Amino acid sequence: MADELIAILSETGTPTGEILLKSEAHRLGLYHASVHIWIYTPDGEVLVQQRAADKDTFPNLWDISVAGHIAADETPIDAALREIEEEIGWTITPNQLLLIARNLSKKVPKPDFYDHEFHYIYVAKLTAPIDTLIVQEEEVAAIKLIPTAQLIADIQDPATSKYYVPHGSEYYTMVYEGILDQLK
Repeated sequence: MADELIAILSETGTPTGEILLKSEAHRLGLYHASVHIWIYTPDGEVLVQQRAADKDTFPNLWDISVAGHIAADETPIDAALREIEEEIGWTITPNQLLLIARNLSKKVPKPDFYDHEFHYIYVAKLTAPIDTLIVQEEEVAAIKLIPTAQLIADIQDPATSKYYVPHGSEYYTMVYEGILDQLK
């Protein structure tokens, strides 16, 4: 989980021209960008990943199929393609990604760690068998497919929502609807 240089954004998402280490942006509460890629199957399942035990935030919780920061010299699409290949060993093309939203999230997951991110949220249809995916062990403990409706049910149930990264029910509903639109 190397520190990386990222572009700092204004509160409206405009680049400020400043480039800092990711750790500094989080320590100072500066706005920056990330990519979230939700991978789904034609059968309406979604790939979720369990975060590695030594992640600095939300270790061992189930999360987005693939996610990561956008490096200072990258476009959102380039970052999405890189993160997919790094985290699950799957190579795809830009036309396999569909941007469904750009969303601002402000969280303080632990003391002195401010996660103020503009998320570029993509969906992609899984075209490879899940058993051919290779997880990046430094980032990902496990992956699995679950029905998309089950993900939403889990998030809405206090007994099971504690096993997922808390992105908020509005966020998960937006993703669910974005996937359903592709399954029509």
